[in-house]
Amino acid sequence: QVQVVESGGGSVQAGGSLKLSCQVSGYTYEPNCMGWFRQVPGKKREGVAHIYAGGYKFYADSVKGRFTISQDNAKSAGYLQMNNLKPEDTGMYYCAAARRGPVITSHMTATEALRVMNTFFEESGDWGQGTQVTVST
Repeated sequence: QVQVVESGGGSVQAGGSLKLSCQVSGYTYEPNCMGWFRQVPGKKREGVAHIYAGGYKFYADSVKGRFTISQDNAKSAGYLQMNNLKPEDTGMYYCAAARRGPVITSHMTATEALRVMNTFFEESGDWGQGTQVTVST
């Protein structure tokens, strides 16, 4: 049985940092790709950061330079280091994982690749229950 469990959320002041963790179990091998999404009430879930084939990373424009995604294959775990947090980063953060990944070509822009990965996770990913991040002014 596949399980995806997030942890590390909490409440911080603007400018602070948090590190989210995602533990995946039930896969024979490490996840081929992992991603982080966030959602606020009344809005569509948005892709924040994804890691693909252990090394390719894609970020939403709103978090570039502040968030860093990483993956520890030995632990089947993923992480999202979030620095210089802003109130607009508030939301429920979800981790998604998949045994395989979508087709990403070198012709794609970073925005296109992020969109492809968003769709792939929504359609094929294994999801956690989420962890709440609240950033206050």
